[in-house]
Amino acid sequence: MPTQRSKGKWGLEMNQQELWREIKSLPPEARRELVDFVAFLQVRYKTLCKSDKPKRTELANEPFVGMWLDRSDMEDSGRWVRNTREREWKRSWTKS
Repeated sequence: MPTQRSKGKWGLEMNQQELWREIKSLPPEARRELVDFVAFLQVRYKTLCKSDKPKRTELANEPFVGMWLDRSDMEDSGRWVRNTREREWKRSWTKS
């Protein structure tokens, strides 16, 4: 049966030596469970870890930049978007 512990001992202020001493006092099966739990927490909180942020690249170096460079119908992208919208909207109105 677990013994009553003071709040401070199990709080965030527990230092590494105290934590290591507590871990070493656990039976082998409990230590294996602890390792599994730590692995679970690493996966769960990986997205919150700031050191794992992907490295930012310059937009100009992204692979998609310039993929339509040789398309003459896209020289004026605003006109292309307007024409595409008009064509698609007309098509959707005629289906109704």
